[in-house]
Amino acid sequence: MSVDPKIVDYAATQEYLFSLKAKGVKFGIDRMRLLVAGIGHPERATPVVHIAGTNGKGSVAAMLEAIFAEAGWRTGLYTSPHLVKLGERVQVGRELLSEAEIVAFTNELLPVAEAVSRGSPDDHPSFFEFMTAMAFLQFVRKRCDIAIIETGLGGRLDATNVVDPEVAVITSIGLDHCDMLGDTLEQIAAEKAGIIKAGKPVVIGRLPAEGEAVVRRVAAEQGARVISVREEFGEELAGYPTTAFEGDYQRWNAATAVLVARCFEAKWKLDDEVVKNGLESARWPGRWQRTKIGGRDLILDASHNPEGAGVLDAQLRALVAETGRKPVVVTGVLGAARARPLLEAISRYAAEIHLVMPQQSRASGFEELEALIPKTFLGRVTRATVAGVFPDAVTCAVGGPDDTVVVTGSIYLLGEVMARIEPGRGKIESRLQDF
Repeated sequence: MSVDPKIVDYAATQEYLFSLKAKGVKFGIDRMRLLVAGIGHPERATPVVHIAGTNGKGSVAAMLEAIFAEAGWRTGLYTSPHLVKLGERVQVGRELLSEAEIVAFTNELLPVAEAVSRGSPDDHPSFFEFMTAMAFLQFVRKRCDIAIIETGLGGRLDATNVVDPEVAVITSIGLDHCDMLGDTLEQIAAEKAGIIKAGKPVVIGRLPAEGEAVVRRVAAEQGARVISVREEFGEELAGYPTTAFEGDYQRWNAATAVLVARCFEAKWKLDDEVVKNGLESARWPGRWQRTKIGGRDLILDASHNPEGAGVLDAQLRALVAETGRKPVVVTGVLGAARARPLLEAISRYAAEIHLVMPQQSRASGFEELEALIPKTFLGRVTRATVAGVFPDAVTCAVGGPDDTVVVTGSIYLLGEVMARIEPGRGKIESRLQDF
C-alpha cells in the first residue's frame, strides 16, 4: 500500500483529520457502510454492547468495561469526545490508541476513503467515521473479546450504528442537540431507539415517560426484549447498586450496567461478585471527580446540558451540606440552551462564579453567560481563563485554602483543565475534540 506523502507523522495526521472535522458533522450511516465494507467489515468480528443516551453513556461504558475486565476479558472501549488526547477515544484494556497507531490507521483508511468517494465527494468519510473505523480495526487486531461502543450523536443515523450488538443500551433521554435530533423528548427518543436491533435485548435507564413509550414501541416493532431499570430496581434509591462514582444518578447508571451484565451472565462469567468488584473499580474522569490542588479541594464535573444541570443541582446541594460552605465555581459552556439551566443551578449554591470560554468555536462568550446569570445571584462574578485559574499543575488562583473549587460545564473545559493540572496526559488536542 502506498502512503500519502502528506501523512508522514502525527502532526500531519492531525492536520488531515482536522481538515475532515472542519467540513462539519455528516449525519447518516450510508458513508460508514461503504467504509466498513471497504475494510472488510471489522465491526462484525467482535461482540458489541452499543450505548446511546443523552447523559450517562460514558459512565455506563466505563462501568461495563470494568466489569468485563474484572471477569478476565479483553475489552475494547470507544467513546467520544476525548478530554485531552485523541487516542482516549479508542482503548483496549484501557490502553489508549497511540499516536503511531493513529498515523498507521489513517494511512490505511485513506485509499479506501478515496475509493468509496471517487464518484461522489459527499461520500468521503468524516472525521468521526475515520475514528469509528479505527476503533473497529483496533478491536479486531487486538483480539478483543467484547467492544463497548458509545454513539457519537443520537443513534439511528450515528456512524456507530453499523454494528449488530448483543445488547443495546439507552441510558437516558433529555433535550440536547435539538437542532439535529428534534426538539421533543419523543423525537429524541426515536433517534436513540434507532440502535435497537431485531431480536436483541435493549436495556433502558430511568427514562421520561414520553421517551420510554417511544423506545418500547420501537422495541416491539423489532421483537426486542426491553429490560428496564425501574422495573428491576424500583424507585427507592436504597435498592440500587453502589459504585466508585458519586451521586444518585451514578447509582442509576450502575443499575443499567448491572442489567447489561446479566445479559452475559452465564456465557461470560459475570456473577454478582464480578459485577460488584467491577463497579467499585470503574473509573471515568470528569464525573464529580475529586482531587486537590494548591491546598484546595477540587471537583471536576462535566454537566453540559439541561438534564445534566438537574443532576448538578443535586450534587451542589449535597456539597454545601457536606462542607457547610458555598463552593467557588469555574464554568464555561457551549450555547445558551445549555448555559441557562446550568447557571441557574450554579447560582443557587456558589459563593462566586468565574466564567471561562472553552477553546471551541461554539463556546458561549462572556456577555452571553453574564446575561444568563439570575439577578438574584449576589456573589462575585468574574471573567477568567483556564490558564489564569490554573497557572500551573500545582496552583489554583481562585478561592481560599478552605474553599472547594468546582469546575463544571462543557466537557471540553474539563479537558483543558486536566491538561494543565495533569501534564502527564500530554498536550491537549483541542482542535479535534468537538465531535
